[in-house]
Amino acid sequence: EDIKGLSNAMVIGERIENELKASFDVAGHEVFVTGSIGIALSSKAYERPEQILRDADTAMYHAKAHGRARKEVFESGMHAHAVERLRLETDLRRADERNEFVVYYQPVLSLRTKCVVGYEALVRWEHPKRGMLCPADFIQVAEETGIIVTIDRFVLREACRQMCEWQKQLPEKALQFISVNISNKHLAQPDLVEHISDVLNETGLSPASLKLEITENVIIENPAVTAAMLSRLRELGVKLYIDDFGTGYSSLSYLYRLPIDGLKIDRSFIKRMGEKGENMEIVRTILTLAHDLNLDVIAEGVESDHQLGQIDALECEHWQGFLFSKPVESRRARALVGVAPEVSGVGDEGSIGSDQDNVT
Repeated sequence: EDIKGLSNAMVIGERIENELKASFDVAGHEVFVTGSIGIALSSKAYERPEQILRDADTAMYHAKAHGRARKEVFESGMHAHAVERLRLETDLRRADERNEFVVYYQPVLSLRTKCVVGYEALVRWEHPKRGMLCPADFIQVAEETGIIVTIDRFVLREACRQMCEWQKQLPEKALQFISVNISNKHLAQPDLVEHISDVLNETGLSPASLKLEITENVIIENPAVTAAMLSRLRELGVKLYIDDFGTGYSSLSYLYRLPIDGLKIDRSFIKRMGEKGENMEIVRTILTLAHDLNLDVIAEGVESDHQLGQIDALECEHWQGFLFSKPVESRRARALVGVAPEVSGVGDEGSIGSDQDNVT
């Protein structure tokens, strides 16, 4: 083709897209395909043909990442992004070998007893050059590459070991559970049930003390398979929760059919509750539905006394959030057991507050 510039390249790209829209006959079956197209324009900066192909390939993967079945023109920033992503993926693969992943714990409190009753285990990455990284910095790449399964299993084992140790050290504190997130890819592993059973046996943690959190997206993607897997997990004796409830598009009918024990109200709903009671109806509806189904509820992302008072008035059972403590390493998490700082206006028998700066 006599391509003289970007406009010509785009026209040819559109022509290829249109050709691919036509169906193919494969062994008597009508098959449709789509194509993601990457375009790189020649310039004096290129010294070898393979460099142009490299950048066109980079643009193609950029098109895939932004919805597929489209075309993208290479820009210099794409190459830098691709290099950075490759570096991050390489570092992630080495992180497990170098024991760079660590588990942080965010306390979950009872609104009735005003005490810490459990923890959510959350991964952190102690990167040798970039310092301590939160999940937002690497989880997407971990999920895309499948490394998330290795991370999930590390967190699961360490969290179960730590909770069993705490329960032995602090029997009078009545620590009830540890919550662990299970990613979509991890839930799809055929040996998941056996692996969790092995971890419980190895660590000595009672199955009743383990809560597994899944997202609504898992239910949407494959409800029948998910229900079957959850039933097998339930047979182990572990508790099952839907995380970030209300942010997905799952049918409420699934709540009646899935073998779940509780819901976690997404922090976005808690954040929207105003000082005058506005935007409380969604939270009220979720709590009413959960109570009708005899499900436990945990409110995530509680950051103010007012929010805590609102969910208390709505008879929510448990909560977690920065009002009491951000996720912390195990030593500080243990020190929070039994701590009940003061907060005004919550409950009749006492109060909970945010004096975590005085906790060591």
